[in-house]
Amino acid sequence: MFVLLGKACSSPSWMRWVVAAQSGVLSFSVCQVPIAEGKSVQQTVDVLQKKLEQLGSVKQGSFCVDCETYHATGNVVGQPSKLLYVMHNSETPLSCMALFEGGPYLVADANFDVLMSKLKSHFQNAKGHKVESRGSRYRYCDFLIKVGTVTMSSSARGISVEVEYCPCVVPGDCWNLMKEFMQSFLGTSVPELPSVFAAKPEGLFAAADCVDTMTQYLELFNKLRKLQIPGSNVR
Repeated sequence: MFVLLGKACSSPSWMRWVVAAQSGVLSFSVCQVPIAEGKSVQQTVDVLQKKLEQLGSVKQGSFCVDCETYHATGNVVGQPSKLLYVMHNSETPLSCMALFEGGPYLVADANFDVLMSKLKSHFQNAKGHKVESRGSRYRYCDFLIKVGTVTMSSSARGISVEVEYCPCVVPGDCWNLMKEFMQSFLGTSVPELPSVFAAKPEGLFAAADCVDTMTQYLELFNKLRKLQIPGSNVR
């Protein structure tokens, strides 16, 4: 179903009428933000949140995205163990997503976690590898922004920023607009085109979906798993 929206932002370059598709949770950009020099993870998060509030963004609750890693057992001798990632997003509390390393992807209901506990002979949970991004949601006109602290084993590994332009499901139709908005609070840390879209035959003009969002989070989590940040313990 499509609805016509007439919401205008305070900045003249962002004023427009748009046709919005009502769809599931999706995001065009999930990126890592570098820790500011001389500041901790939390201090950098505070700076980002202050910039958003100064722009006029309104805080709208909190969010959490988490990821559990499983090793497939019983593989053929000589073949590497394939990983299975089970992810949850607070935006879709009744669903979870299972992503096999290299595909395929599966969207299931929340009972999938119970199923995994009964498949211990096939999938072994990688203890101590759970990663999550937790933080605040902000709304600025038609933009939804989520600033989160990424933690693993109670240790802060980095900062994630998710940005969604709600009226549009095709990144190519609004990518320049999104980059302009992100520059207003990320500065030079604005990300390039997410690889999840670059890998699609239609590129930016393929409709985005929840798999794209979680794939971006998974790429970020796997990258931050390898990092060690001095003095990053979460209290």
